[in-house]
Amino acid sequence: MLKFGFAGANAERGWARDAHFPALEAVPDIAIAAVSARTQAIADVAAETFGADRAYADSCAMARDLEVDVVAVTVKVPEHRAIVLAALEAGKHVYCEWPLARDLAEAEELAEAARQAGAHVAIGLQGANALAVRHAARLVREGAIGRPLSLRVVSSTAGWGAVAPPHYAYLQDRSNGATLATIAGGHTLAMVEAVVGAYAEVSARNSILRDRVTIAGTGEEVVRTCADHMLIHGRHANGCVSSVEITAGENLPLRFELRGSEGTLEIRGQHPGGYQCGALTVTTSAVAEPQPSSALAGLDGAAINVGQLHADFAEDIRRGTRTVPDFDVAVRLTRLLDAIDMASAERRTIALAERGRGEA
Repeated sequence: MLKFGFAGANAERGWARDAHFPALEAVPDIAIAAVSARTQAIADVAAETFGADRAYADSCAMARDLEVDVVAVTVKVPEHRAIVLAALEAGKHVYCEWPLARDLAEAEELAEAARQAGAHVAIGLQGANALAVRHAARLVREGAIGRPLSLRVVSSTAGWGAVAPPHYAYLQDRSNGATLATIAGGHTLAMVEAVVGAYAEVSARNSILRDRVTIAGTGEEVVRTCADHMLIHGRHANGCVSSVEITAGENLPLRFELRGSEGTLEIRGQHPGGYQCGALTVTTSAVAEPQPSSALAGLDGAAINVGQLHADFAEDIRRGTRTVPDFDVAVRLTRLLDAIDMASAERRTIALAERGRGEA
């Protein structure tokens, strides 16, 4: 039995309540040992609601709880670093929500700390780990549609529109590290690379189409300093070219259309929070094995792909394998997002090898 401690538990709202706790009910041999929140009162209610034995107002103290095997970090991005480091220093395995950190330097620090600790770590890129995406990647890898030629993606989220709830005001500030680019963009780019392989070069146009956002219920306006629309053109290491559009403030179906030399493949899904929050379906023009179904019963919405990632991560810990997206994947994705920022700002194509050498 793996005992989890959850940093960021709240019975009234939040990603842990909507996705993690429902998901873990379907994953066998996992128990909630402890929870933490920003106040003891919130933590106490969360512990009672989710069946935890102990409640903390200090997430770092919870990370050091001797009864906790795995620490799940579901708080705001600026708070990730301290909790992840405390958990690793205490010898815990760590599941951390994406984005891992506010910037590349922090992400590299946490990835190095995980390597030094020898712990199992998972980064919350549940969309790229989804059964449908892994199935699509296997079909492409095994040549079901021949050589990948071109990919067109449109990925939307209802977030970063004209109005934001009060608890999402911080998402408008680029310095907090939780933006359209890192969240919707990061999840989408992780799926793209999982299916067609690593980017070799990118060009981009990141735009702020609405520079002021109204906070719901207050009438307050805040300045948006992060992009709310992205256009990314890329060439991948295997020669495939891709066009990715990330749109905000709307709930559109995911369009993932891959053309190969011998056929086509599509991934479809739709969720207001982004494709990664819902069920996904793969179709292909090739004769292929059907998409596998999940062994986790009764999950829907945001819990579907989070549950699969938790199940795979738990299996890795038990078997000593390392199959799920980890902090090194998070570092690579952060570098890619930085390259996209640079490509947009400088109006030029950025080679990813150039970024890796630190020459750009």
